[in-house]
Amino acid sequence: MQIRVLGCSGSIAAGNRTTSFLLDDDVLIDAGTGVGDLSLDELVRIDHILLSHSHLDHVLSVGLLADSVARRRSALGRPPIGVHALPQTLEALRTHLFNGVLWPDFTRLPDPQNPVLRFVPVAIGEVLAFGARRVEVLPAVHTVPAAGFAVHDARAPQAGAWVYTGDTGPNPALWARLAAMRVHTLVIETAFGDDELELARISRHLCPSLLRDELAQLRQPAQVYITHIKPGELEAVMSEIGAQEGMHAVRALSHGQHMVVGGA
Repeated sequence: MQIRVLGCSGSIAAGNRTTSFLLDDDVLIDAGTGVGDLSLDELVRIDHILLSHSHLDHVLSVGLLADSVARRRSALGRPPIGVHALPQTLEALRTHLFNGVLWPDFTRLPDPQNPVLRFVPVAIGEVLAFGARRVEVLPAVHTVPAAGFAVHDARAPQAGAWVYTGDTGPNPALWARLAAMRVHTLVIETAFGDDELELARISRHLCPSLLRDELAQLRQPAQVYITHIKPGELEAVMSEIGAQEGMHAVRALSHGQHMVVGGA
């Protein structure tokens, strides 16, 4: 299995796309602006979308994707795209996005019996199965109900999981769960530099000093990648992270990067 990084920035500017990952060719993990780099044929193949939370930088492309693929998926007889998220996230989408005012309700279009999208509530701790792929819903601590995800290859359980924290501040429950899980790759956010420590605390994001305290709780070797850095802040944030001591080699995630999960 492969994960392709479609977007990993905290906001937009030239060369910056907000959070989205493509698992193989049919599962999106978050749906930020990076989804727009996919061709129409690639968009049509997406059968599932996993959303970490309701903020716009993570859900913006759900409605646009539905609009783009509606005719082709209908002509091919494809089932509705499953949108998997916490109940509060799905309710936010119904109320604030798919409301007929901001965007059409693609859970009822082109008709209620054959919609483009199907909302599927999930719970923290639940394990979703997509063929040989297992995705566990992990806890996150943010300003809205939020989750992270751990992706496992059931054919190669010894390989360890690809873990994405989602947007989160300090999160003891995450590290308690990961202590019982083999982690191969950790994708963790750091939205701000240490000069904005208080903003990070208020908005329940991480900055390098908070990241240091979080990673100290990951007591196993793993590949660690930083996501969600704001445009223009990459070098400064990564410099602050690089000055810290720890057992983990930490690198910045990059757009277009391909990451292997378990077996091919």
